[in-house]
Amino acid sequence: MTLPEWTRLENSAIIYPSCQTHKYAVVYRMSVTLDSTVDSAALDQALKNTMPRFPSFRYSVKKGLFWWFLQRLENDPSVCAPSSLKPFNIRSNGGYMFKLSALGSRIDLDVFHALTDGTGAMTFLLSVVAEYLKLTSGVGVEYGKWVLNPEEEPVKEEMEDGFDRFSGTKGSLDNEKNAWHIKGTNESPDVLNSLGVSVNLEALSEKARQMDCTITELISALMLYSLQEIRRDDRSRRKRNHIRMELPVNLRPIFASRTLRNYSSYVYLTLDVSNGDFMLEDAVKEVKYQKRLYTQPSQLKRRIAANVALEDNLAIRCVPLFIKKPIINLINHLKGDRYATYTFSNMGNIELPEGMKEKVKDIHFILGRTRKRSGSCACVSYGGTLNLDFSRKIAEDDFERVFVKNLRALGIWATVSVPSSPLRPMNVEQVKTRPVFRSGSLIPKFLLCI
Repeated sequence: MTLPEWTRLENSAIIYPSCQTHKYAVVYRMSVTLDSTVDSAALDQALKNTMPRFPSFRYSVKKGLFWWFLQRLENDPSVCAPSSLKPFNIRSNGGYMFKLSALGSRIDLDVFHALTDGTGAMTFLLSVVAEYLKLTSGVGVEYGKWVLNPEEEPVKEEMEDGFDRFSGTKGSLDNEKNAWHIKGTNESPDVLNSLGVSVNLEALSEKARQMDCTITELISALMLYSLQEIRRDDRSRRKRNHIRMELPVNLRPIFASRTLRNYSSYVYLTLDVSNGDFMLEDAVKEVKYQKRLYTQPSQLKRRIAANVALEDNLAIRCVPLFIKKPIINLINHLKGDRYATYTFSNMGNIELPEGMKEKVKDIHFILGRTRKRSGSCACVSYGGTLNLDFSRKIAEDDFERVFVKNLRALGIWATVSVPSSPLRPMNVEQVKTRPVFRSGSLIPKFLLCI
């Protein structure tokens, strides 16, 4: 497969470099814990062996005259020193939009969201881990959904921009009302507080069956139900009545795509408490019906098509990027987080090949610091355990404590860790490397294209 020298940034990813600052960027972390201490040299070799199978990860985001774009890197990535989960300098990272590191028995992958979404990142990380185990332990791996064979040729469909199929389709955006937000004491920009909650997956599944909903719907409803309790203690004179959860949606199974680039959207799940709070059973019903309505292909297509139409609009396309960037950043700063109280992202259940199961002890997924919202939560299930990792930019942990209390009230015991397992306060000096692009290959006409 011949890699293009440059490619357009997909529609859902345009917002991320436009709103990036030295204090804020949309980053997240995937974490895998093994049964033994990680050999960094072997991990570095595994990374290099796996990279040819993931060509979309060999690109760096660059500024064009009118839009951001992705340019192919010629230099290889390397394993980095362990660090806290925070925005990183892409140029000093060899141009790569991800960082792979190891500490003890844990392997971490930090990703700038402009590169890929959670599904693409988890597939990449688990494929690197499989290659590492093959090199160090001789583990035989049966490749499949989450683990790709590094010796196979990349598939063209894995490089596609899935949003291209919505170009020219008519759509419309919802006119959402502003949501209520958790109040608290903001920490300094380099602080990310966290709390980990681990529950038995079978017990949670049984409770979801009893309440006639999915695990994602149960957790979302329980979070909204818990947010009601926090809102009752809010003494603001004009507190809003809409408690709203932003739920990312993986579009691959819905629109039959194999892409490893960004291909996700989101839906809003809302409790309108204008006429009083909801009982948990009623909150579950609201969440279940809203989620199943808004994740229908026709509903998703309408919203996605509207966003694609904005990007394709000739008047917007002709505006130079140095004008567009501050405008997009300002709109995101003023409105980007106003419509949701909280974010919850569920990666789902990870099934690994038999050879890997003996070596991989735990998997985590955690979101980085938010811009306006108090925090967010991500979760992943593996080996019969569901790991919820809460992250927040405020000092108070009232919401997390209420959520755990309500979870235990359902008869589901939760193990709590502070901070959550994938995080640690650490400042290790990083080795700086410069990106290498094909010399003189970026033709001027690209910088003029719209």
